[in-house]
Amino acid sequence: MRSMRILLVEDDLRIATLVQKGLEAEHLAVETANNGPDALRLCRDTPPDLMILDVMLPGMSGLEVCRTLREEGIGVPVLMLTARDALEDKLAGFRCGADDYLTKPFAFAELLARVRALLRRGSAAPAADRLQVDDLVLDRNTLEVSRAGRPIELTHKEFVLLEFLMRHVNQALSRAVILEHVWDYNFDSFTNVVDVTIRRLRQKIDDPFPHKLIQTIRGIGYRIRA
Repeated sequence: MRSMRILLVEDDLRIATLVQKGLEAEHLAVETANNGPDALRLCRDTPPDLMILDVMLPGMSGLEVCRTLREEGIGVPVLMLTARDALEDKLAGFRCGADDYLTKPFAFAELLARVRALLRRGSAAPAADRLQVDDLVLDRNTLEVSRAGRPIELTHKEFVLLEFLMRHVNQALSRAVILEHVWDYNFDSFTNVVDVTIRRLRQKIDDPFPHKLIQTIRGIGYRIRA
């Protein structure tokens, strides 16, 4: 079973180091960023299971990062960190789409409790049984796929890959992330199974139709775009 991935966005090196070491001691995988643009890029490329996001960041504030992610349909849980404890500051964070709010200075035990609560909430969210992107429909109960009302026959792995893409509609997904979630093994630079399966999917759900849904993101991977 893979470790839960946390993206820690904090420009104070001392705080970032302490939090990272504490979370890793709890067997959580931690990736770090120290500015807003990098945080946004990392979240787009490989959405984590949770983002711990400082409000005051160089380049782009945490509020702007969170607002942009929500506007792009990226629903990663966000725990906001800030040195300001005024009610209006907290409300601003929630208006931008944050899921929780923690004021500095904080006890690591409280941070960890909030992290675990958000991770449980995310993993407990029920998965929709019927997914739709434009005229493409996937039904997990019947294992049927259709486009514009036309049934499409898929192999098991093609179905799982398509479901993963549709659950992350409009998100750029790297080959490494697709391998980890669909094939359940780590990225190997010599593995082209993702590209081969994408090609077969395109032949079935895109080639017969004028509007193409699956897009190649150069240097990253793929996405399905509404």
